[in-house]
Amino acid sequence: MKFITPSGLPTPAGHYSPGVVTNNLLFVSGQLPVSPDGSHNFTESFETQARLAMRNVLEIVKEAGAELTGIVKVNVYIVGGEHWSEFNQLYASIMGDHKPARAVIPVPELHHGYLIEIEAVAELTS
Repeated sequence: MKFITPSGLPTPAGHYSPGVVTNNLLFVSGQLPVSPDGSHNFTESFETQARLAMRNVLEIVKEAGAELTGIVKVNVYIVGGEHWSEFNQLYASIMGDHKPARAVIPVPELHHGYLIEIEAVAELTS
């Protein structure tokens, strides 16, 4: 088992690793839209928060030696269902033709008042 903590992400505030590799799979912990310097962005627009959360997921994927096309499952937690369509369009623009399994789960609230949190599973390429 290998723990992944990219230098391009802030140090986790809780007792967890941003990513864990085992048996050629990468498990990405839920990523909030926190900037690389650790600053919080909970007052930003949903689009900005979604882009930052995806950026953080992809940073962990890259650090672990996987690729976007190796992502096999994504869980997305969004506050309220009204952002589903906006997220779907943004997600498609980032993922392109790659369509891993995905769940979008509406929740009443997230830590720090964020609007989105994303976790993923990816297969390593090497």
